[in-house]
Amino acid sequence: MSVTTRSRTRKTTSKSEKKVPDAASAANPTEQDPKLAALTQSMGDAFQSLAGLSVPADQWSQIQQDYLQQATTLWNQALEQPGQLHPADRRFAAPEWSSNPASAFMASMYLLNANTLKRMADSVTGGDAKSRERIRFAVQQWVDAASPSNYLALNPEAQKKALDTHGESLTQGMQMLFNDIRQGHVSQTDESVFEVGRNVATTEGAVVYENPFFQLIEYKPLTAKVYERPFLLVPPCINKYYILDLQPDNSLIRYAVSQGHRVFVVSWVNADESLNKATWDDYIEQGVMKAISVVQEVAGSEQINALGFCIGGTLVATAAAVLARRGQKPLASMTLLTAFLDFCNTGTLDLFVDEPMVQLREVTIGERSPQGPGLMKGSELAATFSFLRANDLVWNYVVGNYLKGEKPPAFDLLYWNADSTNLPGPMYCWYLRNTYLENNLVKPDAVTVCGEPLDLRLLDMPTFIYGSREDHIVPWDSAYASTRVVSGPKTFVLGASGHIAGVINPPEKRKRSFWTTPNGQKLPATAQEWMGSAEEHPGSWWTTWSTWLAEHGGAQVAAPKQLGSRQHPVVEPAPGRYVLRKA
Repeated sequence: MSVTTRSRTRKTTSKSEKKVPDAASAANPTEQDPKLAALTQSMGDAFQSLAGLSVPADQWSQIQQDYLQQATTLWNQALEQPGQLHPADRRFAAPEWSSNPASAFMASMYLLNANTLKRMADSVTGGDAKSRERIRFAVQQWVDAASPSNYLALNPEAQKKALDTHGESLTQGMQMLFNDIRQGHVSQTDESVFEVGRNVATTEGAVVYENPFFQLIEYKPLTAKVYERPFLLVPPCINKYYILDLQPDNSLIRYAVSQGHRVFVVSWVNADESLNKATWDDYIEQGVMKAISVVQEVAGSEQINALGFCIGGTLVATAAAVLARRGQKPLASMTLLTAFLDFCNTGTLDLFVDEPMVQLREVTIGERSPQGPGLMKGSELAATFSFLRANDLVWNYVVGNYLKGEKPPAFDLLYWNADSTNLPGPMYCWYLRNTYLENNLVKPDAVTVCGEPLDLRLLDMPTFIYGSREDHIVPWDSAYASTRVVSGPKTFVLGASGHIAGVINPPEKRKRSFWTTPNGQKLPATAQEWMGSAEEHPGSWWTTWSTWLAEHGGAQVAAPKQLGSRQHPVVEPAPGRYVLRKA
C-alpha cells in the first residue's frame, strides 16, 4: 500500500469515528469532554454535601411546640383585642397595618412564620458548614420575598394610597416598573438627577494617559505647594472610579488634593468584547503597573504613594509584589481600604463560590469556554451584591417604586451603585479561583503573576489598612488579616458602617466614629484581640489617615502649573470617556 493510500485510509477512519461514536461514548458523553466530566463530578460532590442534613428530633419538637403556642396566643389576641396587634417590624410601621385587624394579624403571623423558619434553618445539623449556611441564606431570601408588604393585594398602605390617588400611584408604579425592565435593574435612586461630569465626578483634572484598560486622570492642585511624592488611587475595577469623587463635600479625591497631594486616579474601562481575552496578568501589567510607571514619569518621582480600594487594593498589592520580585520598589507607602489580601473569611459571598460554580464560569466565560471567552456582566454582579441585603436593596424599592408609585430620593452613592461595570471572563475566573476559592495569594509562590512567583511577604513598605465594622463584602476581620501578610510597618484603623458608607465619611459631616490602636501598642495577632483594646474616636478616620499619608509624602514643592508632561500630554478633561461607557 502506498503512502498516499495509507494517508487516505487514516482520514476516512477518522471521519467515520467522528460520525459514529461507540455505544459507551454515546451513553456517557462526559467521556468525550473532560471539562464536562470535571464539572459533572464537582456538581455531584456539591449535591453529596447536602446529604445527611436534618433537624434533630428534640429541637424539631421544641420548635413545633413553641410555634403552636405563639400562634395560639396571636389568634386569641386577634379575637379578643384586635386593635392591640402591632407587628414589630419597620415594613409594617405605617398606621394602615395596625389599624386594620386582618392586616395586623397577617403581618404578625408572617413574622412568626419567618422566625420559625429561620430557627429551623439554624437548627440544621449534618453536612458541611457551607451547606448549612446556604440553607440559612436560602431561607432568608424566601422569607424576605414572602413578606405581605411586597404584594399589592396584601399591603393596606399601598391600597390606601391607590384609593387616595384614584389609581394614579398604580399608574406611576407600572411606568417605573417598565422603565426598570428597560434599563435592566431596580431603580434605587432618582437617576435623572445625576450626570457624571456635571454634578458627580466634578473635581477638576485631565486624562494624561490611556490604554485599552484604563485612563489615568491627574487632578489640578488646590494648594500652592504639593508633596513631592505623587499619590495614585486605584479603585475597584468592578465599579466606576467616581465613588471616590461623588460630590465636592464627600469626595476623597478632592480631600486628598486639598491636603496638598498631587493626585492621580485610575479610571478602569467598562470592558466590552474587545477585552474578552484579558487576564488578571493584563490588569496587573497593563493596569496597575503601567499606571505606577506613568505617574512616576509625569511627576518625575522615583517613588509614589498608592491607595487601593476593595479589589483595587488586591490589585495594588499584587502589582507591588511582582515589582518587588523584579527588584523594584516604587511605592513609598500603600493604603488598603476594605481590601482582601488574605481571603480567610469572605462573609456571605463565600456561599456563592465553590468548585462547581467556578468551573461553570470557566467553561462559559473563561479561557476554557468552547465558544471562546466572554464577559462577566456588571449587572449580574450588582444584582448579587443587592441580594446580600435584599430587604434594604431590593424589596424596599419594589414596594416604594411599584406598589406606591414613589420615585426614590436622589442619592449620589446609589446612583454610582447602579452604574455597573463588565469584567473580562478570564480575568474574573482567575480571580475567583485564586482568591475566593483557593486563597492562593497569601501562599508564597503558589501562583505566578506576570511571570513572577507571587510572595506578598515582599511588601515591606509602610501600609495603612482600613476596615469597616459592618462590611458585608470584606468582613473587617479579613481586612485586619492583611496586617499578618505585609511585612513592613502597618497601621490599622476600623471605621463604623459598611463597605462604602464607612469609607466615604468626610470630616465635615461629623458622622459615625472610628477605632485606632492605642499609642505604643503593637498589633495583636487577631482582630478580636485588637478590638478589645482599641480606642474609639468620634467623626471621620480621614484625618488620621491624612496625617499618616503626609509622613510619607516627602518634602513640599511648588505645585505644577500644567497637568501631564511632554511624554504624557493631556488627552481630554476629566472625568474622561471611559467612565461614561455604560455596561
